[in-house]
Amino acid sequence: MLERFRQVRTHSLRLAEGLSDADATAQSMDDASPTKWHLAHTSWFFETFLLRDHVPGYRLFDDAFPYLFNSYYEAEGARHARPERGLLTRPSLDQVLAYRSHVDGAMAEAMAGFPEELLDLVELGLNHEQQHQELLLTDILHLFSRNPLKPAYSAKPTARAADPGPVQWIEGRTGIQQIGHDGPAFAFDCEGPRHDVLLNPYAIANRPVTNGEWLGFLEDGGYRDARLWLSDGWAWGQAEAIEAPLYWSRASDQQWSEFGLSGTLDVDPSAPVKHVSHYEADAFATWAGARLPTEAEWEVAANDGLPNSGAVWEWTGSAYLPYPGFKPADGAVGEYNGKFMSGQSVLKGGSIATPPGHVRPSYRNFFYPHQRWQFCGLRLAKNI
Repeated sequence: MLERFRQVRTHSLRLAEGLSDADATAQSMDDASPTKWHLAHTSWFFETFLLRDHVPGYRLFDDAFPYLFNSYYEAEGARHARPERGLLTRPSLDQVLAYRSHVDGAMAEAMAGFPEELLDLVELGLNHEQQHQELLLTDILHLFSRNPLKPAYSAKPTARAADPGPVQWIEGRTGIQQIGHDGPAFAFDCEGPRHDVLLNPYAIANRPVTNGEWLGFLEDGGYRDARLWLSDGWAWGQAEAIEAPLYWSRASDQQWSEFGLSGTLDVDPSAPVKHVSHYEADAFATWAGARLPTEAEWEVAANDGLPNSGAVWEWTGSAYLPYPGFKPADGAVGEYNGKFMSGQSVLKGGSIATPPGHVRPSYRNFFYPHQRWQFCGLRLAKNI
């Protein structure tokens, strides 16, 4: 467990390499958080729920940090407002890195004496940090997209995708099936309990929708045809003047470009489309004469070998709601997932920003239907 702890914590630092203190401090919108905050918040989790609560004599690194770096845990008291995280010019990035080093040292010393239930809590903290590793990348991408210089986060070139060929439809299992996590491996509480679902005959695409297919929707007037859109989605699109995926811009009358972690590049028609909202995904599916899969359809198909692109999280047509028999954990960590089960939609799969080992068929990502700064795309399904 100690080696895994060090690997996950080191990976977060690698993601922040090359960022200036200013890069790590700025906040581009309310939904995003500064890199510096991600690095500190994930340390606060270990300091609070393990070191403070279970290591006798442990002293907080800084008495102000619980207020600054608590996210949404009401049981932990007052906290700094999320939309104002970008105002934290102090502590500096160096001070946050010193905080991480302090927590890492204390955890390394304490973990050898932790009983099994505390090691389970360490595992939760590591998976929590892996979630923030993905958020760190999506948040810095959004920040850099707002900079007129459009700086690249990574100097590593983005390879052009191979032509995926035409969509192949895979018929899924029907009748009573089971979804949800079951077994000794780690899963978040919202992934269980495992339970029965009833699936009617359906088919699911063998791959996500591509940029080239999305261009067909765009050029056919998909963003201007209210008949394709959910009412809330149409209102959102009109109010926000949405006319293409986030980070797309028209370089000329003929060519669209896309801003990504490697900078601005021509849109790759063979690559999966990304940075689209649930509203956009649903409108595309309607235009294509199909629909979004339910999370049950997606998960059953994934357990049967449905190819996972690893490029984008895929919107489903399912609301993020508790499974039958779901019960939040006791204490503050019980606030981790259950309190968000309202108004959000489930995404399945995993993206180019998802850390290795953090993908499984039962994983339930969730976002509000208008949000699209994550690496989110879609795969089609249809009734048969």
